[in-house]
Amino acid sequence: MNAYLDNSATTPPGEAVAALTRELLESGWYNPSALYRPAMEIQKKMELVRTACLKAAGAEGGRVVFTSGGTESDNLALLGHMKTQRTPGLVLISSVEHPAVSACAEALEQMGHRVMEIPAGPDGTADLGKLAEMMKEKPSLISVMQVNNETGAAEPLEEIAGMRNRLCPDTAIHVDGVQGFLRMPVHFRKLGIQSYALSAHKIHGLKGTGALILADRYPIRPILYGGGQEGNLRSGTENTLGILALGAAVESWQEEDCARMRRLKIRLWQQLKERIPEAEVNGPDPEDGAPHILNVAFRPVRSQTLLFALEGDGIYVSAGSACASRKQKISPVLKAMGMDPARADCSLRFSLSRETREEEIDYAAERTAFHYETLKKYTRR
Repeated sequence: MNAYLDNSATTPPGEAVAALTRELLESGWYNPSALYRPAMEIQKKMELVRTACLKAAGAEGGRVVFTSGGTESDNLALLGHMKTQRTPGLVLISSVEHPAVSACAEALEQMGHRVMEIPAGPDGTADLGKLAEMMKEKPSLISVMQVNNETGAAEPLEEIAGMRNRLCPDTAIHVDGVQGFLRMPVHFRKLGIQSYALSAHKIHGLKGTGALILADRYPIRPILYGGGQEGNLRSGTENTLGILALGAAVESWQEEDCARMRRLKIRLWQQLKERIPEAEVNGPDPEDGAPHILNVAFRPVRSQTLLFALEGDGIYVSAGSACASRKQKISPVLKAMGMDPARADCSLRFSLSRETREEEIDYAAERTAFHYETLKKYTRR
């Protein structure tokens, strides 16, 4: 059998999305900017998707800009906001961010802004004490993740927003919600954040589609120029297929999906720990953090060795972010957490989806233990 446990990289399209895709390829391909009826019907359906995304993020009254995915949404949030600043400003970026955010640092510095990393604690979340000190410099923007894509650690957004309100109320907060949207609650308006990024293919939608949720009247400028679509913030003909599929993915999500994923995640960890007493969780306790991500160190077996052994059994996991997996280096996230390089080099990420089955969990635990026992005998001491 196969066990796909790399859902943080991408998820399979859901049934509702697959059915809608077939329909739209035949009859829903019109350009939504056109003025005839079929195109205007597509435009109306797109507006319903905006409403669904706003509701799911607790952001009623905000705006939605459709993009090509999480990376573009994050780039637009950071670069687009800092383009509105009349003078050079300070941007604080969590040290455990996805490259979609962290790689913006160089571009921001070229724009004349200063970028500082918010240190992370051993649990993989921002060090709030150090962040409070950094906030005293009155940054223009703070960017943090809702959920870390490698460890599943959930940032304490309420505490961060509360600190901002006390120490630097004019500072904007951007949240990368790519791994958190739908899988963990977010209350955009209640928190008072200014922007929130999401990606369709992480929630059983299609690749090539994302969205950036913005607070009403929040100042931001485009990073792409052209026909002025998406309120002049994201030019280019909208990906109507991907956008409507995103809507189908959002509407089909059930609250029970998250509880079920957490039960399976805990089941996986309990079986791994029982079979491999040496296994160590990287990040939050399996009962905490995101319901779908479990990062485990299997010292002394190197992650890539174990990963390839599992692949031979049809079990697909990862050694970190899919965006960096081919670079064969220790995860910057685990390094930022202060982890021993030897432990980081022996770590695998298991990530679940609402379609993960119990038998996949049991199979993965059994085969991981089998290969671990075999491979540890040949590891250098």
